[in-house]
Amino acid sequence: MNKIIENVFAWHHLLKELLYPHKCPFCGTVTMDSICGVCRENVIFVEEPRCKKCGKPVRAEEQEYCNDCEKREHAFETGISIFLHQGTVAQSLYRFKYHNKRIYAKDYARLFMEICGKQIRRWEIEALIAVPVHRKRKRKRGYNQAEILAEAISEMSGIPYISDAAVRVNETVPQKRLDPSKRRRNMEHAFRMQKVLPTYSHVLIIDDIYTTGATIDSLAKKLKKQGVKVYFFTISIGQGF
Repeated sequence: MNKIIENVFAWHHLLKELLYPHKCPFCGTVTMDSICGVCRENVIFVEEPRCKKCGKPVRAEEQEYCNDCEKREHAFETGISIFLHQGTVAQSLYRFKYHNKRIYAKDYARLFMEICGKQIRRWEIEALIAVPVHRKRKRKRGYNQAEILAEAISEMSGIPYISDAAVRVNETVPQKRLDPSKRRRNMEHAFRMQKVLPTYSHVLIIDDIYTTGATIDSLAKKLKKQGVKVYFFTISIGQGF
């Protein structure tokens, strides 16, 4: 009987693959991998040299911090991102965030494990926390993309995801409409911790895009009050020059 059940599941998986083949989240080409070969060659991965604080690419090895991090302090320890936010990467994240392409989360999570896994282990991350969205925005969109990404990463890494650690209490203006100084003011009182974390000492904030760090900083300040060191991961990041 067990053999019959296994065969049924195998045929079901095969049929699903034939009817709904996996596609590259960046260009839509059918592929067995998280990203097709063409896109892997063409997208811009974030590599050294990069800012020691936020991870943005910088021009020279001797440059420790990007222009943004030279001007202000951050509440987080440091962070890591996979891609530079431009071209097909920006388009992919737009679909993920606004066009219900939640299926992309698994591909992003696999890339996270491939590229960032060793760094996360070095940071001794004990828990994942997604940047919350306001309940009205989540109701309108139907989901929180950072939450779905955190769930996928948790499943693949084994690191627990704390879904109810914080809430977004202010329905803030979308950050993309604001300049850097207004972004920080916009996020000053955006979050509230709604539970005391267990005895974690290293926590990873998950979000889709890092631009100025205002959103992650705001949440990191709340987490630091509970005595934890805060790091972050985003799929993409802006330019640091």
